[in-house]
Amino acid sequence: MIEVPLYDIAHSRAGDKGNRANISLIPYNPALYPYLAEQVTEARVLALFAHRGATTCKRYDLPLLHAFNFVVDDVLEGGVNASLNLDGHGKTQSFRLLALTVQIPEALASTKT
Repeated sequence: MIEVPLYDIAHSRAGDKGNRANISLIPYNPALYPYLAEQVTEARVLALFAHRGATTCKRYDLPLLHAFNFVVDDVLEGGVNASLNLDGHGKTQSFRLLALTVQIPEALASTKT
C-alpha cells in the first residue's frame, strides 16, 4: 500500500447553494472506489472543512457511477451574498478535497482508465 493525494487518482467538481457546498469525488479507475469509500468518510471531510465553520457533512454513495457526492453545510461563510470570502461560490473547494491522502495498492496508483 502507498499513500497518495486524491488529485493523483481522482477528479472532483464543486458547486454551491447558499452556505452549502456540493462536492463530487470520482476516481479515474473504478477499482479504487472501495478504497475511497472506506477512507474518505463524512467525518474526515467535515474535519477538512472545520476551519471554515462547516457543521455537517453528508456523503452520498453512487456505486453504479463509482462516485461520491459530499454535501457540506455552513462551509461558505454565509454564501456568495453574505460573505467577504474571495470564493463565496465554493467552486475551488473541490481541490481542497483532492488534497486529502489515501492508502491504495501500489498497483492501482498509476492506472487511469
